[in-house]
Amino acid sequence: MLFRELAVARGDGTMPRMLQRLALTDVLVVDDWAMAPMVENERRDFWEICEDHYQQRSLVLTSQLPVAKWYEQIGDPTVAEGILDRAIHGAHRIELRGDSLRKTMSANRGKAEG
Repeated sequence: MLFRELAVARGDGTMPRMLQRLALTDVLVVDDWAMAPMVENERRDFWEICEDHYQQRSLVLTSQLPVAKWYEQIGDPTVAEGILDRAIHGAHRIELRGDSLRKTMSANRGKAEG
């Protein structure tokens, strides 16, 4: 959704205003980060967002992929290094293990109904 909104903003000329608004967001949460490979504009935009937040504001990324696979999803190794350096340097990482909560809840519902 973020990249779609950025693409629309680029097309209608509101990109600088949108980037400014994101830069002033105290806690930016990007859910399901790196679910699909990024294209050039997405890489560049996200690098700028990371740069704006680096050591100034909070950036929360959630992902189903391990960090080691993020390079592949970002695509360009140089840009990937810049993004991950800013996003991960000084970050607090929480890695969850086990089945997803949705899967567990679904299984419990099935037991309750049966």
